[in-house]
Amino acid sequence: MAEPEHVSVTVQVGEKRGCPEEEGKDTPSKKPKVEKDHKNGDPPVKVDEEEEGPDGEAVDGEEEGETFADMMKHGLTELDVGILRYVSDHEGFSGILKERYSDFVVHEINRQGKIVHLDDLSVPAEAEEAPEPEPKPEDCDVLTEEQKKKLGELQLFKNKEDEVPIEVMEDTKEKRTLLHKAIKTQFPGIETKTEEKEGRKFIVAYHAAGKKALAAPRKHFWPKNRGSFCHFVLYKENKDTMDAINVLSKFLRLRPNMFSYMGTKDKRAVTVQEIAVLKITAERLSHLNKCLMNLKLGNFCYKNHPLKLGELQGNHFTIVIRNISGTDEQVEQAMTSIKATGFINYYGMQRFGTTAVPTQQVGKAILRNDWNEVVDLILKPRPGAEKEFLVRCREEWAKSQDPEAALKKLPNKRCVEGQLLRGLSMYGKKNIVTAFGMLPRNNRLMYVHSYQSVVWNTMVSRRIDAFGLKAVEGDLVLKGSKKTPFLLPVCKGKHRALRMEFSLPPSTYATMAIREVLKVDTSIKKQTQLNTTWFN
Repeated sequence: MAEPEHVSVTVQVGEKRGCPEEEGKDTPSKKPKVEKDHKNGDPPVKVDEEEEGPDGEAVDGEEEGETFADMMKHGLTELDVGILRYVSDHEGFSGILKERYSDFVVHEINRQGKIVHLDDLSVPAEAEEAPEPEPKPEDCDVLTEEQKKKLGELQLFKNKEDEVPIEVMEDTKEKRTLLHKAIKTQFPGIETKTEEKEGRKFIVAYHAAGKKALAAPRKHFWPKNRGSFCHFVLYKENKDTMDAINVLSKFLRLRPNMFSYMGTKDKRAVTVQEIAVLKITAERLSHLNKCLMNLKLGNFCYKNHPLKLGELQGNHFTIVIRNISGTDEQVEQAMTSIKATGFINYYGMQRFGTTAVPTQQVGKAILRNDWNEVVDLILKPRPGAEKEFLVRCREEWAKSQDPEAALKKLPNKRCVEGQLLRGLSMYGKKNIVTAFGMLPRNNRLMYVHSYQSVVWNTMVSRRIDAFGLKAVEGDLVLKGSKKTPFLLPVCKGKHRALRMEFSLPPSTYATMAIREVLKVDTSIKKQTQLNTTWFN
């Protein structure tokens, strides 16, 4: 059972926080009436109509297909992923969770135990490099004006040739050393080597970055005293982490795997987390603030290491549940109960995607080494498919099995489907493992982790059924854990709201804590079905 580390509760029914362009877009036109979930004896929770799971990372060219409610008829419920039990016996009450994405605010807790905030948009001043020693006059004289011109063009990628050969007229070691030194000193980024052709010796100058630098020359000039990774804080609204990374990689013309982070964050939320990217300057990142919506970057610094999944110490949550129906006594009982017993640390529903093909099925196929099944699950047509261009892509794949033809149906090639199709196009359908490797590592791991999560949830439910909450022989027990209570809020106004603020360790889902308080199925399928009832 997981328990929160710090909690303070007040009531605050605030307005949406977002970009000016987004003002007024987040509040629904009608307030749904909350009804009891008679099947489970528990209340429903309202969520937004645009939740998106790991299978749908496309962010551009969205088109209207089926309504979200229709799509989620084919989604998962908690029963499908092993979330079956509660540990407390208090009576649940209804409320609206994530009515606005600003109702769910998440701040990462970094490796140093500090809550991450975006509070500085400035670009850090560059540390001054040690000045290069001025070349001696005799060093400059060893190169002719024609040679300097060619070397200058090579340095700026204006030279159509890949290298500039300079014949050594006086073949002595001292003369060759002088030429090597003069070229490297006067033209930073240029390397040299000695070659012999037809009995004559040449100093061959070439660009240190090689031919690939012609595609992106700026990133190859990197001061030696600067850390290779630019770390920054990413503030995002209503986007999951992979969506945000795909947007950044598109604007910076990078592969998504150039970015690293310590954990993924929910889409339907306001989240703040640390990101690192290899050899991209803070200045370039800062410019993105002028053109991106619902994303902000800041707190830039350079370090010599990337970030790794799981390195964070946890997350700090500020959550508002609106229109709560419980009495003060019911709310107090729920808070007292979760203080005493905590909650079952199930993997939450966001772990399994929202489409008709759950991510754990793909993970199971990977573990069985059934790669044809992996491709089929990711690319085949599915009921309630997300966006119109994805529907066309899947239909083309089912009809022709031609990755290039299916790829042409996607306006954005950076989604999972696009990356897999690109891999199949490059390496062929007989080399699926290599093609699957085109997906970023975190995406590939997501499928296996999803299946592991179902196994964990199922075993936890069986453990609770068999032994309840008592420790038995063979259990691992964490001693000395600190228990901090949820406090009873003071509710005011026409609509009552519960505001909870608490920190949880990594791999702990805040939605599972709220599930224990409300006693409600947190699956989007269940909530969407109930929302449809509320509007009718």
